[in-house]
Amino acid sequence: MPAMVVAGMLVVLIQNPAQTFTASSSPVSDTLREYAARHGKNLVASAELLPAEKYSYHPTPAQMTFGQLVAHIVQTNVALCSTISDAAPPMTPDELQKIAKVEEKTPLVAAMRRSFEYCTQALAKADDAHLADQASMFGKPLPMSRAAVLIALAADWADHYSTAASYLRLNGLLPPTAQPKQ
Repeated sequence: MPAMVVAGMLVVLIQNPAQTFTASSSPVSDTLREYAARHGKNLVASAELLPAEKYSYHPTPAQMTFGQLVAHIVQTNVALCSTISDAAPPMTPDELQKIAKVEEKTPLVAAMRRSFEYCTQALAKADDAHLADQASMFGKPLPMSRAAVLIALAADWADHYSTAASYLRLNGLLPPTAQPKQ
């Protein structure tokens, strides 16, 4: 079993020690719904935590600024969640390109929150019966299944939170999951 999968399972067990197993007819979709809630909360909290004047921060010239990371999260959320939803995305492809040019914290945090709300709505209707269906994005067929998109979405959220957490730590801030429980 890949180390990343084991590590992910351990994180879930540590964060939810009293949680019990419940059988489901859509275990993949149900898991993504849980991931959306957890990662959405942590990524939005990360975006809120970093001061506005630090949104231009990036550890090296080759890396995205924190603001660009937030914009990228919005773009991938809307694009990937549109593949699993029959509802129109909250932003068009043109609007998603424009978000990459936004540098201010307030509109970026609002857009991120909106993108997770959209993903939550998209995942609410998802079920495992359609995982083998061909995915399409903005009406164009993709060379992958809906299952592949769901896996990519989960991997993106983990990768994005890891990056955001690193940027926060490099600025002397504890990421949301490292803060003491109150």
